[in-house]
Amino acid sequence: MREMLRRRRRRSARRSARALVRQLPQLLLLLARLLRDPRVAGADKALFGLVIAYVLTPLDLLPDFLGVFGLVDDLYLLGLALGRLLGRAGPEILVEHWSGDRRTLSLLLDSVDRMGSILPGPVRKTLSRTVRKAG
Repeated sequence: MREMLRRRRRRSARRSARALVRQLPQLLLLLARLLRDPRVAGADKALFGLVIAYVLTPLDLLPDFLGVFGLVDDLYLLGLALGRLLGRAGPEILVEHWSGDRRTLSLLLDSVDRMGSILPGPVRKTLSRTVRKAG
């Protein structure tokens, strides 16, 4: 039963990741607008920038030579930082800067939340703790 639930969560996380990829152009535009908006907290912007720097550097908790597993920590940290940036910006600012359909924005936010279910629990906790301490 537990294994079946894990598989469902992983499938859901993969669908969410694919949905994010399809909305990438609109998401990038939203991010650019949020990063320029003075109403969005500087700490959230800085944390997002640090995570982007982490993703681009060769140093990783899970080395990239592990293939897909090496990218998981990057994606999870990116999801955490993105979720924090979007969540703390607030719905009014998000809607103001979103150029697409509001339902798509809602699906996008849900997808960001679900991305972390791919990682094993201990890794997820460690990465989540790291992001909370940084902010």
